[in-house]
Order: sequence, then structure tokens, then C-alpha cells
Amino acid sequence: MSGAQAFGAPLHVAGPEGPWDEVCDRFESVGRAVVHTTWGEWLTAALLDPELRGLLGRDRPRYRHNPAAAGRLAFAVSRVVMKHTAAAVLGTAPAALDIAYLPGGQPVLRGFGGELWLSLAHTEELIVVAVSRGGPVGVDAEAVTRRVSFEALQGQVCTPQEAELLAALPEDRRAARFLRLWTLKEAYTKALGQGMRRGFATVGFCWDGDGRAVLADDSPAARAWSFTTCLVRDRYLVSEACRDTARDTGQNTARDTGQNTARGGGQGTGHVAGQVEGQVEDRLRDDPGPLAGTGLPPAQTVRS
Repeated sequence: MSGAQAFGAPLHVAGPEGPWDEVCDRFESVGRAVVHTTWGEWLTAALLDPELRGLLGRDRPRYRHNPAAAGRLAFAVSRVVMKHTAAAVLGTAPAALDIAYLPGGQPVLRGFGGELWLSLAHTEELIVVAVSRGGPVGVDAEAVTRRVSFEALQGQVCTPQEAELLAALPEDRRAARFLRLWTLKEAYTKALGQGMRRGFATVGFCWDGDGRAVLADDSPAARAWSFTTCLVRDRYLVSEACRDTARDTGQNTARDTGQNTARGGGQGTGHVAGQVEGQVEDRLRDDPGPLAGTGLPPAQTVRS
């Protein structure tokens, strides 16, 4: 069974009222959950929430100093979604949680050390939040219509082996695979607590016999990581990277050290994969335009 099949596609949560039951069930069952929504769906409820100031917490100065109105709103909603998601799986009130950030920008919950890991991604209207109790987690999202030049960026994104394999693909497949690889690498480096500070070309991926992405490094520490990619809303690629600390015999990530500091109160498938790539190729050829209303096609899960 692939990671995506085991852990499921991202779950849609339309607002602060949920539904949260499926999110909590997923979290209890497999130890992690990924939710997706749009800031437009949450906007009214978030702005009218009398606890908004408390929900923003230490993020309030960043919210107030954002020069663009749309940027302020998207920033506020993304933090509210993150707190509500963490609160749902922890069985507590969102306002009771305090989010801090590691030097790489990775969010952490003060007082929860190694008990819960968080990751946040947003692009256009989409907001994605991942929570995990088994180990560090990272998510990234990109619109499948985003034009990313393989020729211009391969040296910064790809290892020589990846670049060679991508160069041999037809143009449409190359664009789809390159975008998928980009989201996987960003999700992985975010889970490491390094984000864009770590060069993507220093991280190598390969594809197993079932079309799943795995780290090219076959060490025990590398095998503790699992990766999934899903097509959400027929418009976005969402990739998740998660480390199972029970299987990891390698070094701790920066996240582990940072969460322990935060606890102290503020110091310091070939077929399935090809199917999704075909869907991404279709979207690359035909820009779907603005998001339409609130109609939601089901998230499609792929073995990545």
C-alpha cells in the first residue's frame, strides 16, 4: 500500500465549524492529517470572530504590518486555519494554543515539544495545513498551471541524475514531473526546518517500481521518510513529506531541537503516477482560470 493510500487524500474543511470529525478520525488512525481550504471560505467567520486578536497571538504584528489588504486577510486566515486544525486533533480551544516559529520559518506549538508537528502552505486561494504526531511533517502546494522553466532552473532544483531523467521525457511529462519534484523537495526541506535555505539540488529523489517518490539516499534515516502527492480541487498539486521517528535511526532534524526549545517558553505506482501526471499535463495546456464558487471535486490521491 502506498503512502497516499495509507494516509488518505487531504480533507476539505469549509470553515471553523468543520467538519472536523473526519480530520480527528484520520489523525487518530494514522497519526497525521492534511486539510485544505481556501481563505475565501474562512474569511467572514475569521474576521467576525471576537477571538481573532487572541487567535493571531504573536502573529498580530505581522498581520497589521502587511502592506496589502489581500495579503493581510490571507495571512490572518491561514493562521486561524492552522490553529483550528491543531486544536481539533488536540481536543482543545484554538485560542489556547500559541504558535512560534523556528529560524527557517517552521511553525511550532509552544508547550507541545515532540507531541505535535505542524506545516503550512498556501498558494493563490488555497491553504493547506498538515499535523503529525509521529514526526516532522512538511507540505507544499503549487497550481498545476504554474509555468516553471526546467531549462532555467534545473541547476538549482535537480541533482544531475534527476536532470538527466527529466531531460529525456517529452515536454509535457517533463513539466508535470518537474513541478511535482519541486513540491516534494519544498515539502521535505520544510519538514527538516530548513525551507528554501537548503538548496533543492542537494536533495535527490528517485521513483520506485510503483511510481512513488523516495529519497535517493537509501540509508535507514532516509527510509523513515514517506512522501505523497495529491491533485486537489483539480487545480493544485499538494505534496507532503513526513518522517516516522519510530523508524528513524539518523540524526534529529532542526525541528526536534527547536520544539524542545519552544517547550521552554520561548527561548531562543507507475500507472497511478502516470495518471496524475497526465492530469497535470492537461491542466498545463488549459489554464482553468479563477476558482469557481465553492464546488469541490474530490481530492485525487496518487502514489508519489
